[in-house]
Amino acid sequence: MVLDRHFNIVAVNNAYERATMRARDELIGRYLFDVFPNEEESGRRLRASFERVFRTGKPDSLAYIPYDIPKPADQGGGMEQRFWTAVHTPLQDEQGRVAHLLQNTVDVTEIVRLRQAVNLPFRFRETHLLERAREAERQRSTLMAEGEDFRRLFQQAPGFFAVVSGPEHVFTFANDSYLRVIGGRNVLGMKVRDALPEIEGQGFFELLDGVYRTGTPARGEAVRVMVQPEEGGELRETFLDFSYDAIRDDEDTIIGVFVQGMDRTESVRAHRQQRLLLDELNHRVKNTLSAVQSIAAQTMRSARDLKSANKDLEARIVALSKAHNLLSAKEWTDAELANVVDQELSAYDQSRIETGGSKVALDPKTAIALALVLHELTTNAAKYGALSSSQGHLSVTWQALPDRTLSLAWMERTDNPVAPPERHGFGSRMIERVISGELGGTYENRYAREGFSCRISVPLRTRELNECH
Repeated sequence: MVLDRHFNIVAVNNAYERATMRARDELIGRYLFDVFPNEEESGRRLRASFERVFRTGKPDSLAYIPYDIPKPADQGGGMEQRFWTAVHTPLQDEQGRVAHLLQNTVDVTEIVRLRQAVNLPFRFRETHLLERAREAERQRSTLMAEGEDFRRLFQQAPGFFAVVSGPEHVFTFANDSYLRVIGGRNVLGMKVRDALPEIEGQGFFELLDGVYRTGTPARGEAVRVMVQPEEGGELRETFLDFSYDAIRDDEDTIIGVFVQGMDRTESVRAHRQQRLLLDELNHRVKNTLSAVQSIAAQTMRSARDLKSANKDLEARIVALSKAHNLLSAKEWTDAELANVVDQELSAYDQSRIETGGSKVALDPKTAIALALVLHELTTNAAKYGALSSSQGHLSVTWQALPDRTLSLAWMERTDNPVAPPERHGFGSRMIERVISGELGGTYENRYAREGFSCRISVPLRTRELNECH
C-alpha cells in the first residue's frame, strides 16, 4: 500500500486487499489508524517507523510486529490476531521531498501459529527463521531506542546541526535550533539551493560545494547572513558561527556534509550596542566637561562676589547632574520632558505650581540643554518672581506641534510688579544662547505687571549618537 504524509491510504494492491480482508473502496482515502486502530506498543512502533521514513528520507523496516486487524462483519467481526514483517520505502516528488511512503508487507501469521503448536513432533525451518526475525527485531528495537535518545540530544541541542547529502546537498536532518535560524521551514528532503534561495550569492553554497568536493572543512565566526524567516517577508540580518565538515562512508568516499554552529546574532548586536554606548559615554563626558568649564567661567565672570559665584556654580552643576541622572536611567536613549520639569521644580511648594502637557521624549542633547534653561528660569523665579513669595503662582505647560516643534510656555503670577533687569547676567545670556544657538529654536520673554512669562520653541529631534553639542 501507499500512504501520504498524513498517513492516509492512497493506493493498495490486490494482495493487500486479501491480507486485510478489506476492499479497495473501504481503504482509499482513509486514515490508516482509523481503519486499523492500535493504541498499544505495536501501533506506536508502526507510527514511529512511518515518521522516520518521512523525516529522514530513508527506508525503514520492521522485522516482526504483532498487529491485530478487525474482521469484517460478514466474518463474525471482532479482532483477528496477525503477525507481520514490513518494509517502508520513501517516495519522492519532483522537488526531491518525501511525499509518500510505500509499505511492502508480509503476513507471517501462519509461521507463528506453527511455532505455537507445541504438540508438533518436529520443528519447521520456518520457525527457526521466525525466531531469528524476532531476535533481530528485539536487537533493532534496542538500537533504535538508543538511537532515538541520541537523536533527541541532537534535536534539542542549543547549537544548530544539519546533515546534507549528495553533491546537491539534500537535507536529511535539521535540529530545532537550525530550524529556528531559518524561520521554521520544513526543509527535509529538499536541496539547499531550493530550501534557502535567499542566501544565493552570500558564499555558503560555494563553501558546501568545496567541502563536498575536497573534504577540507570550512569555518566561520560571527559571519553575517541574510535569511528570510517568512515566505515573502523581509530579509533578517543574522550572525552565525559555523563549520562544514565532510561525511564519509566506510570506503572513505564523501557522501555529505555535516553542518554545525551557533546563532551569535544577539551577542553580536549586544557587542555593537556596547561599543556605541562606550563611544556615546566618551562623547558625553567630553561634552559635560566642556559644559562645566563654560558654566564655571561665565559664572565667575558675571558674579557679584565669590560667595554668590560659589552658590550659583554649585546649583548649575547640580542641575546638569540631575539631567544626566534622568538620561542614565534610560541608558542615554531619551528623557521625558515632564520628568525634567518636575525634577527642577520638586523643591518648591507644589500647591502653587501647575505643570502639564503632551508626552514628549527628548533626545540627550535637548534634555540637558532644557534642564539648564529650566534651572535658570526656576532660579530667577525663586529670587525675584513667583517662587519668591507665598502668594506667587507658576504655570509650565507644553505641547508637541504637528511640525515636530516643542512649544513650552512659562507663566508667573505675582503680587508685585515685575520690571526688566537692569543688566543681563550669565543666566539670561545662557538661556538665549542655548535656545537659539544650540537647539536652533526661539525664545521670547515678557515682563508684565502680573509677572514674568516666556515662550520657548525648539525642534524635536530623533536621537543621534555622537552628535556635537
